[in-house]
Amino acid sequence: MRENGAMSARSLDPAVAGRLKRNADGLVPAIAQQYDTGEVLMLGWMDDEALHRTLTTGRATYWSRSRREYWVKGDTSGHVQHVKSVALDCDADTVLVKVDQVGAACHTGDRSCFDAGELTPDGPRADAGAQ
Repeated sequence: MRENGAMSARSLDPAVAGRLKRNADGLVPAIAQQYDTGEVLMLGWMDDEALHRTLTTGRATYWSRSRREYWVKGDTSGHVQHVKSVALDCDADTVLVKVDQVGAACHTGDRSCFDAGELTPDGPRADAGAQ
């Protein structure tokens, strides 16, 4: 857990912890993807403890940079992410969490945080956000 901004990696498997490439805050981006459709749902942040909790509980757990606390997706909203698998990318600096999403993944109530519209070289598409 974090105490005074410092992290404890006491719970994460040392072999996994040794591979992770964290940012200056000790975090790695975690992409949540619907396991059966490939739909990209959201981006969150994990430290070693959040990753450990995700791996051991089967529920996606993230570190909130704004609230400075752990949050288990769905504990307050009911929009749970049941973890199906977790993988590191080739550089070990990003985590892919394949989940079975119940309800909306985005805090706005949208299914995906990436429903706000596609960007093009000419700016947002005219139908941006109309999904």
